[in-house]
Amino acid sequence: MILIKNGRVIDPLSGFDGTANILIEDGKVQRFECGQTDRFSGPADAHVIDAAGLIVAPGLIDVHSHFREPGQTEKESIATGAKAAAAGGYTTVMCLANTAPPIDSKELLLANIEEGRKTGINILQNACVTIGMQGKTVVDMEALLDAGAVGFSDDGKPITDVKVISEAMRRAAAAGAVISLHEEDPAFIKGAGINEGSVSSKLGLDGAKAAAEDVMVARDCMIALETGARINIQHVSSANSVAMIRLAKSLGADVWAEATPHHFSLTEDSVTEHGTNARMNPPLRTEADRLAVIEGLKDGTLDMIATDHAPHTAEEKARPFAAAPSGIIGLETALALGITNLVIPGHLSMMELLEKLTVHPAKCFSLTAGDIHEGGAADLVIFDPDEKWTVKDFVSKASNSPFIGQTLTGAVRYTICGGKVVYSKE
Repeated sequence: MILIKNGRVIDPLSGFDGTANILIEDGKVQRFECGQTDRFSGPADAHVIDAAGLIVAPGLIDVHSHFREPGQTEKESIATGAKAAAAGGYTTVMCLANTAPPIDSKELLLANIEEGRKTGINILQNACVTIGMQGKTVVDMEALLDAGAVGFSDDGKPITDVKVISEAMRRAAAAGAVISLHEEDPAFIKGAGINEGSVSSKLGLDGAKAAAEDVMVARDCMIALETGARINIQHVSSANSVAMIRLAKSLGADVWAEATPHHFSLTEDSVTEHGTNARMNPPLRTEADRLAVIEGLKDGTLDMIATDHAPHTAEEKARPFAAAPSGIIGLETALALGITNLVIPGHLSMMELLEKLTVHPAKCFSLTAGDIHEGGAADLVIFDPDEKWTVKDFVSKASNSPFIGQTLTGAVRYTICGGKVVYSKE
């Protein structure tokens, strides 16, 4: 039994923002009482957390993480990824399917779901859209959904064949499933991981044009409109893509979209300072693109903030830029980057930031999570919105982050999942 007293509770689903006490018992929120907090003492044997000066919010939900199991657990495992997630305030994480081998069968899916149950947080698993992520044959979606898949994605690879993605969307629409899409046309990519522009030219590197993303976003938004499928455009990085998603929504397409903390915080200039720790797909782009991503978050074009947590070993990231893998870790810095780069500058309110980290991910994937109510699951994050800290040590196995050494604002104090404290900074 846990009693959380005197916290500023923010629940984006109901719009509640005020001082309240929360009593947790048997994994559920038993009482949620606002005001008159001195009258709410709870049972004598309750573990009391005094949240005065702190924010209490629904546990964060990440729809885009790579835990590298099976096949590459030297980078991250489901167990270590879950610990990193809890340290970042996340109680629900969706793992992507680009493992080794990819999650394209019921057996592989069930194995990861079982590993997830051991972690203390809610680990959900996507399955591939195509067998082996080869972009040729659509998986047995219905069987994988029955086995517990939360959605489908070939993230890491685009699906370039129009017939294949059209079939996948038709089948997903019939099954009520979500397809999450990595949008980069290889025809517009000379070199992955860096934007084709002034910085790539200065460094003598081949890059990836923004058009690589734009043409596939435009195509898939229109196919979604035609098929009625719900799609999630992953890690949007381009101003033109933001505009096209905005148009598709206005036309009635069931299109959702993610922004990552790195795409709203950094530009291509970061490559000159951070090297391979700023290499990612799609790449960091221009300041105009970064501002467009922020504008998309502000006006609701981009519904969710997703980490694209992509751990790699130090040895891999020590390779020359063109030979290093793309991706950075993000679960432990996402909330603070949102506060530092979105809330403090006035782009989003704290309520709006939390909405994109909780309610919208839950709605997109039809999850019973992302809010606080009596009788609901006690999945909560408690954080100090004003505490400053310097990024240095990670709970994750990996440390491939361009934010190392930066001072951020907003620190997680507790993460509670299913009524149990799964992370405590105390």
